[in-house]
Order: sequence, then C-alpha cells, then structure tokens
Amino acid sequence: MSKMGKSYDFEGWASKFGVRCSDGTTVRHGAFSHNNGKVVPLVWMHQHNSVGNVLGKARIEERPEGYYAYGSFNDTEQGQTAKMLLEHGDVDSLSIWANHVRLTPMKDIIHGDIKELSLVLAGADPTALVQDVIQHSDEGYDEYDGTIQSGFEFEFIAHSGDEDDEDEDEESNEDEELDGEESDDDVQDEDDSEDNEDESDEEIEHADLPKEGKKMAGKTVGDVLNTMNEEQRGVTDYLVGLALQEGAKDSDDEGGEEMKHSAFENDEVMEQDVVLSHDDMNLILSDAKKFGSIKEAAIAHGVENLEVLFPDAKAISNTPEFIKRDTTWVDVVMNGVHKVPFSRIKSLFADLTEDEARAKGYIKGKYKKEEVFSLLKRTTQPTTIYKKQKLDRDDIIDITDLDVVAWIKQEMRMMLNEEIARAILVGDGRLASDDDHIDTNCIRPIWTEEELFTINVTLDATVDAADEDAVAKNFIRKAIKSRKDYKGSGSPLLFTTEDMLTDMLLLTDETGRDLYDSEDKLRTKLRVNKIQTVPVMEGLTRTVNGKTRKLLGIIVNLSDYNYGADKGGSVALFDDFDIDFNAYKYLIETRGSGALVKPFSAIVIEQEVANG
Repeated sequence: MSKMGKSYDFEGWASKFGVRCSDGTTVRHGAFSHNNGKVVPLVWMHQHNSVGNVLGKARIEERPEGYYAYGSFNDTEQGQTAKMLLEHGDVDSLSIWANHVRLTPMKDIIHGDIKELSLVLAGADPTALVQDVIQHSDEGYDEYDGTIQSGFEFEFIAHSGDEDDEDEDEESNEDEELDGEESDDDVQDEDDSEDNEDESDEEIEHADLPKEGKKMAGKTVGDVLNTMNEEQRGVTDYLVGLALQEGAKDSDDEGGEEMKHSAFENDEVMEQDVVLSHDDMNLILSDAKKFGSIKEAAIAHGVENLEVLFPDAKAISNTPEFIKRDTTWVDVVMNGVHKVPFSRIKSLFADLTEDEARAKGYIKGKYKKEEVFSLLKRTTQPTTIYKKQKLDRDDIIDITDLDVVAWIKQEMRMMLNEEIARAILVGDGRLASDDDHIDTNCIRPIWTEEELFTINVTLDATVDAADEDAVAKNFIRKAIKSRKDYKGSGSPLLFTTEDMLTDMLLLTDETGRDLYDSEDKLRTKLRVNKIQTVPVMEGLTRTVNGKTRKLLGIIVNLSDYNYGADKGGSVALFDDFDIDFNAYKYLIETRGSGALVKPFSAIVIEQEVANG
C-alpha cells in the first residue's frame, strides 16, 4: 500500500478484543461500537487538569480485532515534544480512557464511552500496539519507523495481558495494512462521518452473527441494542451473564468468547445478574406477607443469587465504636496537672495571715513580743488504680475482623485515664465502704479539698434554683467577686456542666440581645483562660453542715495540682494466660497520689438545694 500523503503522525491499536488482563477484565466485541469514527483528544498520561496536557487528537476505528487509532499531534511545544519522543522510541505505549464502563459478572467490558487516547510511559496490555510512526519529510513522502509496543488501561480499570499473541497480532496488522489502502484513504478526512459509518458496516459483518442475522447489515450492534427497552436490555444482560458463567471453565486465558452485549448506563458499576420484571416483583411483594418476608417470597418464586437482592450487611468500621461520655476534659486534666517522679507528697505551710504574725512597733522600755504563727503540714500517700479484663482464647482466634486484643487494651487505657481525671477533679463518687473506692486521702479531689486549698463559694440563698437566668447571673457574679481570694498560679480554667454553660450563654438584656454572643466573651467576663464542660459533674451533690449543695463549677489552674508516681508505679500493662480456663487476662494499673499543693488555689462554686 502506498504510504504517500498521510495526514496523521502515527497509527496503532488502542485495544484488542478478547484479551484477559491482569485484573481479570476483557474488552468484548461491541463494547465501544458507538465510538467508531469518533475523534477524541490525544492526552499525555491521562492528565486532565491542564490544557497543556492535550497533545493533539486521535480517530478511533472499530475493526474485527479491536479498536485502531490514527493520531496526529498539534503544533504546541508539548505536542511536538511528544511527537519527537514517539519517533525516537522513548515512549511506546497507548492507553484509552473511558467512562460509563459496564462489566458482566465475569468482568467482561461490554459497554463504555471512550473520552480520550493517551500517550503513556508504560502500558499493561502488550496487544495495544503503535504500528507505525510516520515521519513527514520535506520531499512530500512519509517515512516509517518500526512497530512500537504499547499498553492499554482505563482510568477506572487497569488492564494487562499475556504476551503470547504479540507476534501474531503484528503479522495480522501488517496484512491489514496491505489490504486496507481504501481504509487509509478514508482516515485522511477525520470528520467524514459517512465514510466512518460505511467502514463500521463492513466490519460488523465479520462478527460471529447467525446466518439469519444478515438482515442486521447496515447497523452496528449498538444500533440494534439501542432499539430495546429497559426490560429487554435487562433480560439480555441477565442471559449473557448466565452464559458467561456456564462457559467460564471452557474459556481460555485470552477470553475467546466474542459476544455483543448491552448494559444500562452507570459509572463503575458491576453488571447485576438478577433481573426481575415489574410483574414478578409485584407478585413477590404481594406474597411477602404470606411467606413472612420478601426474601422468603423471592426464594419461593425461584429467584436465585439472592445475595444481589439481599446483600450482607457491611460494617462501616473495622472496629466497634465505643459508646462513651465526652472525654475531651480528660486530656485537659491529665495534661494540665503537674507530674512529679515521686508518689508521697508532703505539703508544709506557715500561716502568716493572723495578727500575731504581723510586724510590731516598738516603744522604748516596752517588752518585745515574739512572732507567733501556725505551721501547717500534711502528707499524701499513694494508692493503686487498676482495670482488669479477660478474653477467652477461642474468641481471640475466632474474631478475625479486628485485633481484639489491641482494641481491648485501648479501651482499658482510655477508661483508666478517665477514672484518674475524675478522681482528681471531683472524686470517683463511690462510697468509702466500697471495695472499688479510690481513697480520697491519696488522690484528693479538688471539689472536696480542705478550706486551706479550696475557696468554697455558695450562691445567694435568695436565688431560686428553678430560675435558670437568675442562677446563671449569680454564678457569674460570684465567680468574678471570689477572685480576690484566689492565690493560685496564673490564669485558671473553669470546669462546669453543659447546662450551666448553656444558661450563661442564653442570658439576654432587656431588649432580648445576647449578653455573651460567644464563649470567648463569656470566658473574658469570668476572667478564666478556658471553659471546659465535664459530663461527670452533672448532678453532683454533697452534704455540708446538714445542707445539700449542688456543684456548679470549679475554677483552678491545674499546674497547682501535683500528681506523682514512683518509677515502679507508673502506668503498666500486664497479661497472663490462665491454663485452667483457657483465657487471657489483662491488667492495667498505676500507683500514685495527687493533691493541691498551693493554698487557695481553687474556687468551688455550689448552690444549696432543698433536701429530699
């Protein structure tokens, strides 16, 4: 065939029919029939984010063996660079990008829409070949380079195939070039749609159609399938899927079946192999009550592959979600306290607030009095806090969806931290007689600390506890006025309940305008560095001098609270196997102590409530 006057720069295979790729997919006859003759952009490496990646254009031609492409580069710098790379043999792979890809249960590609052809560095399917690179000379004839191998891939589906038929494909391509001069002439006019249709008509006759199917001449498979309604197309897909499943064992690695398929349009969706008509579905629904469920009714009517209609439930997470309180405050407490490397905390103070400790004036001849002041001291001893769990070994082996041991250890550490933080702030809440009670003389709660360390403030008795606005206003007033007695370090934090914070934020003036339209403005008003809500403070009460007090807030700088543990008392995790009961036991524990070490370093705000 003459090689004169070609208007394109290269030609080659975009994909071949019947090639089983490494991901198990195979392009079948008619998959892109409606793209026959289509001119698509020629792109570099499927990059669609820049106009500079468009190198030219390519015309797609359907042939009995697959889809052939004629490509021409544009005059841009990128286009000419790509052309030189191809002529020099530096780039040797083609790849088509298609969407609306439809797959049968056997992962055969039966439908798609080619959007672009890309020049890529490395392909996966060796049967997609650049057959000829045309070098246009000044003398008016075209020079040809040798055959260049290329690959084929989808954006959504990456393909690769065996290399056994490579030489055979190249020979068939060379024969086609010698016999197809008329087809090459047609390619010169890339926009000639009529020639494209004629070309497609000739090629469709080579398909494996029955003799009575000769009346299809003049129509592509896509044209015929487009005449079907939705129900007919669904049945066709169902039958094709069953046929492919029956013939899967006899199909070789090359995927020898050549069948025309149809599919509903939908991106990246596997073809369903169960199709029910409206009548079938209505009958199943009407019998659902009789059989007890739609699933049982479907079985009674002979519907198979129920996993498609009634798929198994899928977990949204590999590990179970914890149902727990908000533990944000736990990190605030644990990171805020001052940690020391010893567990016995001794506090020693000299009270200089009494008049006896004041300096005195001297009158000549009078007796000089000695200074008198109180020396205060206390020692805080350590206690052990632990959490223990047990898992049967059979359960550990049977649970394969997650690392249940790691998950249990995570839960143990999380709950241990919460218990320590609770003990530091308000105590564990258990009775002193309870075996699980955390000794308050070892980890001293800020809420119930001695008056030397904690300033106790009670709302005015005249404030009605049911009047939320009155309680909120009085809380703010008491918090601000009590700061004169505060001797703690720096700017403290306010720990309070969600209800108390909400009531303060909802305060309005006489015109209905918010007094504090943000938490930051309220924080500034209260003269605290941060407001932290604590769920375990909700509803906490204690009895003082025969009266019940409800906890509303704690103002403290946690750096004034020492939490200490000796070297052997830091958090440790132990595990052991019980041979008698075939179970693993896990223990996490710590031994430490905690207490405020600075006088008047905390403010506790409470409200007296009616007993009973």
